[in-house]
Amino acid sequence: MASGTAQIILSTSRAGALVAIPYGEEHRRAARALEEAGFHRIPGGAFAAPLTDGPATRQTASALVHRAHEHGATITTSPRPYLADFGEDLAARLPGAWSAQLELYYHPLVQEDLIGPLWDSGDLLEALLHDHVPSAVVLKNTAGTELLLIERPGHSSGYLLGAFATEGYDDNWEEPNAPRSIVLPAEPDLAAHAVATTFLPEYSRCLHNRRLDTVLTALQRIRPEHETLQTIKESHHDSDGAPLRDSRMLPEMERAFADHAWLHFRDVLEHAPALLSRCRPARSPWPKDATALQRLRTALAGSQEVRDEDRELSGVLFSVDGWKQARSRFGLAALPAIETWLADGEVFERQARAAVPGGPMALSAPSPRLLTARPTPPCAPRTAAARR
Repeated sequence: MASGTAQIILSTSRAGALVAIPYGEEHRRAARALEEAGFHRIPGGAFAAPLTDGPATRQTASALVHRAHEHGATITTSPRPYLADFGEDLAARLPGAWSAQLELYYHPLVQEDLIGPLWDSGDLLEALLHDHVPSAVVLKNTAGTELLLIERPGHSSGYLLGAFATEGYDDNWEEPNAPRSIVLPAEPDLAAHAVATTFLPEYSRCLHNRRLDTVLTALQRIRPEHETLQTIKESHHDSDGAPLRDSRMLPEMERAFADHAWLHFRDVLEHAPALLSRCRPARSPWPKDATALQRLRTALAGSQEVRDEDRELSGVLFSVDGWKQARSRFGLAALPAIETWLADGEVFERQARAAVPGGPMALSAPSPRLLTARPTPPCAPRTAAARR
């Protein structure tokens, strides 16, 4: 992704100002040219000069041309209005309470930090991978939804909008449930209507399915180890069929299972509550599932204290043995909840599939395994921990 060493991108703001964004590998030279031409930095990191009257505007423009030439910066005039203005107009028209925050990526490499948290299977991801994106608007609502808005590359008008993953997810590269970004028109009313009626409903469905896959995967990874342990406890023989020679072996096996199970059950604790909140067994073909769902809710609530302790200790540096012992302790404490979720997992799956936002009610039991295989990316993209 090649980029001019120093660029100045101009647009007009509804506040009556000429707004400039310095961009490129030598963006500091572009910024110096703007400062020397009389531009001042405004909130969000862009530069602006007032468009007051004809003579003053012409003088500012002339100064900018000369200073840009002196510093080796090229000037591009955008056909679009200032992106922050459009972002604010869009946020004001979306359902609920939304904020809009402009972000500038002066250096071309900085936009790579968006790729890690971006959750997209469409044009927005492709733009960030292959095109210059000097600025974007991040839209957030009170429910934790976070969207990214950019100008559509290669077009004189229009925008691209997609979603970031929720805080519980880091591995978003080629994630099979990812929603597709949407092309928005230049009119804020039409753009908001497209987001509210097309993109946000699809985002909700995708997030529901991703959470469901995450929970089912966790249970799938726990179940074989649990079944093996139960067989050993009942038979007093190890997995090879040999009798247990030492009575202390069984508690050690339980601790090893608890360590393994807790690593995965944390995903259940993280993502299952949102799924359960959508389940309405009385409206499904299986109204008697309500009892099992209540057991699952109770199991989650009973493990919350352990999960809170796990979060507190996650930021503390442990030795390998110390951290393993802590996981085993957490897993043993949560073992009744884990066993409840293993026992009622099929009920949970069919109710959660029936509760997909906007989707048709499931009319038959789900197949044993509907998870989509996740492909291995050709190369690992840079993460964006610093952004958050």
